[in-house]
Amino acid sequence: MKALVYGSFFESINENTPKIDYERVLDKNARFKDPFHDVNGLDNIYNIFQDMYKKLDNPRFKIIEIIEENNIAYIKWDFIFNFKNSLKEESFQGVSRIEFNNDRKVISHIDYWDSAENLYEKIPLLGSFMRFIKKIIKA
Repeated sequence: MKALVYGSFFESINENTPKIDYERVLDKNARFKDPFHDVNGLDNIYNIFQDMYKKLDNPRFKIIEIIEENNIAYIKWDFIFNFKNSLKEESFQGVSRIEFNNDRKVISHIDYWDSAENLYEKIPLLGSFMRFIKKIIKA
Protein backbone atom coordinates (compact mmCIF):
# COMPACT_ATOMS: atom_id res chain seq x y z
CA MET A 1 0.00 0.00 0.00
CA LYS A 2 2.82 2.46 0.84
CA ALA A 3 4.49 1.67 -2.47
CA LEU A 4 1.27 2.32 -4.41
CA VAL A 5 1.07 5.81 -2.91
CA TYR A 6 4.74 6.42 -3.70
CA GLY A 7 4.35 5.07 -7.24
CA SER A 8 1.36 7.36 -7.81
CA PHE A 9 3.42 10.27 -6.54
CA PHE A 10 6.12 9.58 -9.13
CA GLU A 11 3.62 9.23 -11.95
CA SER A 12 2.11 12.60 -11.06
CA ILE A 13 5.13 14.83 -10.36
CA ASN A 14 6.18 17.54 -12.77
CA GLU A 15 8.19 20.77 -12.73
CA ASN A 16 5.39 22.53 -10.82
CA THR A 17 5.10 19.98 -8.02
CA PRO A 18 5.74 21.88 -4.78
CA LYS A 19 8.29 20.66 -2.27
CA ILE A 20 5.50 20.05 0.24
CA ASP A 21 4.27 17.17 -1.95
CA TYR A 22 7.73 15.59 -1.73
CA GLU A 23 7.61 16.08 2.05
CA ARG A 24 4.43 13.99 2.22
CA VAL A 25 6.19 10.87 0.91
CA LEU A 26 9.90 11.35 1.72
CA ASP A 27 11.54 11.47 5.13
CA LYS A 28 13.56 14.68 5.62
CA ASN A 29 16.75 12.58 5.84
CA ALA A 30 15.94 10.20 2.98
CA ARG A 31 18.68 8.86 0.73
CA PHE A 32 18.38 8.94 -3.07
CA LYS A 33 20.84 7.11 -5.30
CA ASP A 34 20.95 6.62 -9.06
CA PRO A 35 23.83 6.31 -11.56
CA PHE A 36 24.50 10.07 -11.30
CA HIS A 37 23.64 10.98 -7.71
CA ASP A 38 23.99 9.76 -4.15
CA VAL A 39 22.47 12.31 -1.81
CA ASN A 40 20.79 12.52 1.56
CA GLY A 41 18.06 14.91 2.56
CA LEU A 42 14.75 16.02 1.14
CA ASP A 43 16.13 19.33 -0.15
CA ASN A 44 18.84 17.58 -2.17
CA ILE A 45 16.36 15.08 -3.61
CA TYR A 46 13.94 17.85 -4.55
CA ASN A 47 16.77 19.76 -6.26
CA ILE A 48 17.72 16.70 -8.34
CA PHE A 49 14.22 16.46 -9.75
CA GLN A 50 13.95 20.20 -10.36
CA ASP A 51 17.24 20.02 -12.26
CA MET A 52 15.88 17.12 -14.32
CA TYR A 53 12.94 19.28 -15.42
CA LYS A 54 15.35 22.01 -16.52
CA LYS A 55 17.58 19.66 -18.53
CA LEU A 56 14.92 17.51 -20.23
CA ASP A 57 11.61 18.17 -21.95
CA ASN A 58 8.49 16.45 -20.67
CA PRO A 59 10.18 13.91 -18.35
CA ARG A 60 7.75 11.53 -16.69
CA PHE A 61 7.52 8.15 -15.04
CA LYS A 62 5.12 5.32 -15.76
CA ILE A 63 4.90 2.63 -13.10
CA ILE A 64 4.88 -0.88 -14.56
CA GLU A 65 5.02 -3.13 -11.51
CA ILE A 66 5.18 -2.86 -7.72
CA ILE A 67 6.25 -5.59 -5.32
CA GLU A 68 6.03 -4.75 -1.62
CA GLU A 69 6.69 -6.67 1.56
CA ASN A 70 6.83 -5.08 4.99
CA ASN A 71 8.88 -1.86 4.65
CA ILE A 72 10.63 -2.74 1.36
CA ALA A 73 9.28 -2.29 -2.15
CA TYR A 74 10.60 -2.76 -5.67
CA ILE A 75 9.08 -0.55 -8.33
CA LYS A 76 9.64 -1.20 -12.03
CA TRP A 77 9.14 1.91 -14.15
CA ASP A 78 9.49 3.47 -17.56
CA PHE A 79 11.12 6.88 -17.78
CA ILE A 80 9.90 8.82 -20.81
CA PHE A 81 11.43 12.12 -21.95
CA ASN A 82 12.72 14.28 -24.78
CA PHE A 83 16.16 15.79 -24.91
CA LYS A 84 15.93 19.58 -25.04
CA ASN A 85 14.78 20.86 -28.43
CA SER A 86 14.22 17.33 -29.76
CA LEU A 87 10.94 16.00 -31.07
CA LYS A 88 12.06 12.38 -30.63
CA GLU A 89 10.63 10.79 -27.51
CA GLU A 90 13.08 8.58 -25.63
CA SER A 91 12.43 6.05 -22.89
CA PHE A 92 14.06 3.37 -20.77
CA GLN A 93 13.17 1.02 -17.95
CA GLY A 94 14.56 0.82 -14.49
CA VAL A 95 13.84 -0.57 -11.04
CA SER A 96 13.91 1.23 -7.71
CA ARG A 97 14.40 -0.34 -4.30
CA ILE A 98 12.40 1.66 -1.79
CA GLU A 99 12.61 1.44 1.98
CA PHE A 100 9.96 2.98 4.23
CA ASN A 101 10.10 3.99 7.89
CA ASN A 102 7.32 3.33 10.41
CA ASP A 103 5.69 6.66 9.46
CA ARG A 104 5.20 5.29 5.90
CA LYS A 105 7.76 7.72 4.47
CA VAL A 106 10.61 6.80 2.17
CA ILE A 107 14.01 6.63 3.87
CA SER A 108 15.89 5.10 0.93
CA HIS A 109 15.29 5.19 -2.84
CA ILE A 110 17.94 3.45 -4.93
CA ASP A 111 17.55 3.30 -8.71
CA TYR A 112 18.97 0.55 -10.89
CA TRP A 113 19.36 1.32 -14.61
CA ASP A 114 22.12 1.35 -17.19
CA SER A 115 23.19 4.95 -17.79
CA ALA A 116 25.46 4.06 -20.74
CA GLU A 117 22.85 2.15 -22.73
CA ASN A 118 19.84 4.18 -21.70
CA LEU A 119 21.19 7.71 -21.82
CA TYR A 120 24.71 8.17 -23.17
CA GLU A 121 24.06 6.10 -26.28
CA LYS A 122 21.05 8.28 -27.12
CA ILE A 123 23.04 11.52 -27.25
CA PRO A 124 23.93 11.99 -30.96
CA LEU A 125 27.75 12.31 -31.04
CA LEU A 126 28.45 10.65 -27.72
CA GLY A 127 26.10 7.80 -28.63
CA SER A 128 28.05 6.93 -31.76
CA PHE A 129 31.28 6.86 -29.75
CA MET A 130 29.73 4.70 -27.00
CA ARG A 131 28.36 2.18 -29.52
CA PHE A 132 31.78 2.05 -31.22
CA ILE A 133 33.49 1.34 -27.89
CA LYS A 134 30.97 -1.42 -27.11
CA LYS A 135 31.72 -3.10 -30.45
CA ILE A 136 35.46 -3.02 -29.74
CA ILE A 137 34.99 -4.50 -26.28
CA LYS A 138 32.72 -7.29 -27.58
CA ALA A 139 35.10 -8.17 -30.43
